[in-house]
Amino acid sequence: MEKLLAEHRRRLGDFELVEIDEQRIAELRDEIDVDVPIDLHWTWSYASEVEELRALYERGKRGQWNAEADVDWSIPFPRDEWFLPKEGLQILPSVLASAGVDDAVCRAAAFDEFAWTLSQLLHGEQAALQLCGQLTNACPTLDAKFYAASQVIDEARHVEVFAKYLDTKLTGHYPINAHLRMLLDDIINDSRWDMTYLGMQIMVEGLALAAFGFMHQMTTEPLLKKLLRYVMSDEARHVAFGVLSLQEYYAQLDAAEIRERQEFAFEAAVRMRDRFLQQEVWDRMGVSVKDALELVMADEGRKMFQNILFSKIVPNCKKLGLLDRNKGLLRKRFTELGVIQFEDWVDTGEEYAMLDEVAKDREAAASA
Repeated sequence: MEKLLAEHRRRLGDFELVEIDEQRIAELRDEIDVDVPIDLHWTWSYASEVEELRALYERGKRGQWNAEADVDWSIPFPRDEWFLPKEGLQILPSVLASAGVDDAVCRAAAFDEFAWTLSQLLHGEQAALQLCGQLTNACPTLDAKFYAASQVIDEARHVEVFAKYLDTKLTGHYPINAHLRMLLDDIINDSRWDMTYLGMQIMVEGLALAAFGFMHQMTTEPLLKKLLRYVMSDEARHVAFGVLSLQEYYAQLDAAEIRERQEFAFEAAVRMRDRFLQQEVWDRMGVSVKDALELVMADEGRKMFQNILFSKIVPNCKKLGLLDRNKGLLRKRFTELGVIQFEDWVDTGEEYAMLDEVAKDREAAASA
């Protein structure tokens, strides 16, 4: 898969485009069996060794919610309203509006564009479901194994809710984006447990947490708002799991080992940024990807959205000591990417308790 995608990669300015035949990619997906090389790590100490991880596991157990019982799926989707801002977040409606297309068609385009965005987050959730199942094998302590096991059910619930929302409220889902697929292949094919943590918990989950937070702030659609609040409660714990697990381990690695992880973090960041070019949407609408990219790069609202996606990743990388090791290698790379301004934002290892919306709702219900 990586070889096939590499044959169709080209640069356009600072961005990488992947020009692919989706039918051929789909055929190859059916043919390829992915061999996950994570080793089984037994532990014979059954007492708690890492107090913070055990506390995170306890919070995770208390934070479980039922996607059917705790969410009101009867809320109708507002097809005749703008459930996201008309200006400044999505590109396609703005392009159509500037061409004189009527408001109803622009709203339909907004639904389709959002379906693409949510589809990529859905595919990321499935990857997290698959990898977390494997991660319980590789975790070095029982506390970490306990938490990884609890995360599996969280990820299953996220796949459930986003798939249902796309199929019943929007227009169905898009296939996985090529940039995201390449990144997930790299994470899956690495046998080192800490690289799985870094790729999945810090990078992919960190970006998802920021994206969900931004969508929650911007949308007026009540069902989506409720789903995002609850998913964010889970995601914050997942990212905190990565931060708490890797901080001490990375302090022990030598310069060459840290450099490899810095390079991986930067490559992952670039691929996740480029995946939001949403070239599949442009292709479906018959819009030139080159022309669309120029619009994306010129749109200030979209730039803000793309940058805010790294508001969790950058401070978490700083907490792990990745920004400034090797003469500030990752700091320089994030500066070039235009996201270093987030370095002093609170890291998720500190803030996950503040994002526990499930607990807040239950406390409010109990005191009512």
